[in-house]
Amino acid sequence: MDPLLMIIMVALGLIGSFFSGLLGIGGAIINYPLLLYVPSLLGAAQFNAHEVSSISMFQVFFASLAGVLAFRKKSKTGPSLVNKRLVLYMGTSILAGSLIGGFVSGMLEGDIINLIYGILAVLAVILMLIPNKGTEEKGKDLQFNTFIAIVSAFIVGIVSGIVGAGGAFILIPVMLTLLHIPARTTIASSLAIVFISAIGGVVGKITGGAIPLWPTLFTVIGSLIGAPLGSTISAKLNVKVLRYALIILISLTSIKIWSSIL
Repeated sequence: MDPLLMIIMVALGLIGSFFSGLLGIGGAIINYPLLLYVPSLLGAAQFNAHEVSSISMFQVFFASLAGVLAFRKKSKTGPSLVNKRLVLYMGTSILAGSLIGGFVSGMLEGDIINLIYGILAVLAVILMLIPNKGTEEKGKDLQFNTFIAIVSAFIVGIVSGIVGAGGAFILIPVMLTLLHIPARTTIASSLAIVFISAIGGVVGKITGGAIPLWPTLFTVIGSLIGAPLGSTISAKLNVKVLRYALIILISLTSIKIWSSIL
């Protein structure tokens, strides 16, 4: 493998997972356009949409795994904010959806995958602009609409499985605005749900093929470095400012994707 490409893949994995730990998202919403355009701009490699979605899915899997392990370590010192009933309903549903999405992505044209990402990026920006409406109800007494939880998670699973995302950038606003889940419980529970989604997505990608082994491996290495860094720094910085910076970044990448489609 070319040393330049190796460095680029580690750096891109680190960037995506850094924002994952910083803002509680899977990182794929950032990594997808970076993987699609940066290696080719630097003359290192040219990945198609299928390869990008596969690399991104593995990155999300390991980044979310690192996040789950870090959260478990922190929860040993206090009560867990993960709502098991919420994770059971939404996790099972999103797993089914991501398995379907990951498998179906191998049968879609690259332009269709880019189109789905473009739609998700626009939706992500809209949802991220909606104020959080989660209440501060205790996790064990949490009440939510089971039907909305199951259906929304299944849909998120399908589309995120296609583009190689965990779906947290859509799942979190849905949990806050539609299900009215407390913010802290949302972040903790969505981490477990996205990890389950990533399992389904990875299995779907393996079934569908088109996985560039070495670029994926070095992206994962970068992810394992970036996720803990993001989690550590998030406690020290104004995340609200970074949130709007992320909205701008997603908007710009969305414009780039849409300009290539239209």
